[in-house]
Amino acid sequence: MNFRKRTGEELAIDLTSLIDVVFILLLFFMVSTTFERPASMKITLPEASAEAELADPTKRLELVIDKEGKMYLNDQELVDDRVETLIAAFTQEVGDNRKVPLVLRADRETPHHFVVTAMDVAAQLGFTDLSIATDRPSGKGE
Repeated sequence: MNFRKRTGEELAIDLTSLIDVVFILLLFFMVSTTFERPASMKITLPEASAEAELADPTKRLELVIDKEGKMYLNDQELVDDRVETLIAAFTQEVGDNRKVPLVLRADRETPHHFVVTAMDVAAQLGFTDLSIATDRPSGKGE
């Protein structure tokens, strides 16, 4: 029997393609990652409690929106629901003081876009203390 050593090239694995694929995946994940944006406005969510309302009601704004979209700022009806009207009403009530707490109270049948518009205006003007007021249901069926 003839057992000769084979003289051939040694097998080598080319890692260039693998490295290219890994870099492309790395770039894909870096580009497609979403970054968390911090909230620019603090929203106090409603809680069911028996606590009294704010101690000094004269130093706050209360915006009430009914089911037809009519807006009332501190019990004064606004002319319409336009953004410019809201900005003018907020500015007339508090001037440049944006530390005043803003309470947003909406009817349960109020269209959602009226509430979102009011929140957008408050954020544009720089209000940082926004509370959403709710009423307790009167019965179990509600």
